[in-house]
Amino acid sequence: MHIDCNIGGAVSGADDTGITAVVGQAARAQDIGFDGIWSTDVDRDPFLPLAVAAMTTTTVQLGTGIAVAFARSPMTTAMAANDLQEMSGGRFVLGLGTQIQAHIERRFSMPWSAPAERMSEYVDAVRAIWRSWRTGERLDFRGDYYQHTLMTPMFTPAPHPHGEPKIVISAVGPKMTRVAARVADGLLVHGFTTQRYLSEVTQPVIAVELRQAGRSRAEFTVSYPGLIASGSTDEEMARAVHAVRRQIAFYGSTPAYRHVLELHGWHDLHTELHRLSKAGEWATMSALIDDEVLNTFAVVGDPTEAGAEVAIRFGGLVDRFTLLTPYPLSDDTAAAIVAGARAAAARG
Repeated sequence: MHIDCNIGGAVSGADDTGITAVVGQAARAQDIGFDGIWSTDVDRDPFLPLAVAAMTTTTVQLGTGIAVAFARSPMTTAMAANDLQEMSGGRFVLGLGTQIQAHIERRFSMPWSAPAERMSEYVDAVRAIWRSWRTGERLDFRGDYYQHTLMTPMFTPAPHPHGEPKIVISAVGPKMTRVAARVADGLLVHGFTTQRYLSEVTQPVIAVELRQAGRSRAEFTVSYPGLIASGSTDEEMARAVHAVRRQIAFYGSTPAYRHVLELHGWHDLHTELHRLSKAGEWATMSALIDDEVLNTFAVVGDPTEAGAEVAIRFGGLVDRFTLLTPYPLSDDTAAAIVAGARAAAARG
């Protein structure tokens, strides 16, 4: 199992999330021993930090985790991804997600409809554009949501030797998970996921879809940004636990994620969290996340223990695990978590 991290934004786990700090974040992540770096579409554009990372790293995988697809034309996404694949020497992975209707319509002022069907077509459109650039064939993509029928030599990127990036899709529910297994190279599991949900819901859906498509599990990558509450001192631990409770409460209040809580029998918790979110009572929401809920949705412990627990819980379920730490995480603590996970994985 590969261990990854986030850079460049509010969920990077860094003290300084300014764009100029990304240079240091990327280089340190590689030095710490992370296998991959993801850039999120939260409080800044996800592509720009990876352009910096591509120039300051040499070995780590670089990916958008995620870029909001429906906020962008397939053409603009295809162009940015192609540039990053070239800049990184073939280390880039294009991670795409839908966001929710309110954000697409009210924050991005873009159309929303049939997210699973639109996402499937979006991936097909991006690949059709790349194919046109690679082969020189006429661009003639005509779908229900996207049409790309014009590409002239002036606007065609010069060829490079690194091939097309892999595409992975973010999903929580079974419907989008099926889309990922059918049309993408991998799945980015949402951070509001549990070991039980991965085992009982996500993995069976993937297995069925891959089998029907005649694909093997070995050619499909499952990546999971899992919540970690860890620190090297009691003060750091307390801060981490508080931040993770708050993050779980935020996710748990979102109707699109309620089925994860329902699997565990926590229907009423979602109802109350949603009600409180509408009233803006965020502090009260965090208080509802008791230790059972906390430890179900997050790995909690000192760095070495947390790293070992990551390997134990998720080693047989996912291929890549990203430390999701909505609080500042020191380099030493991050390195200890990575070392703990690798040591536990080596022990089997």
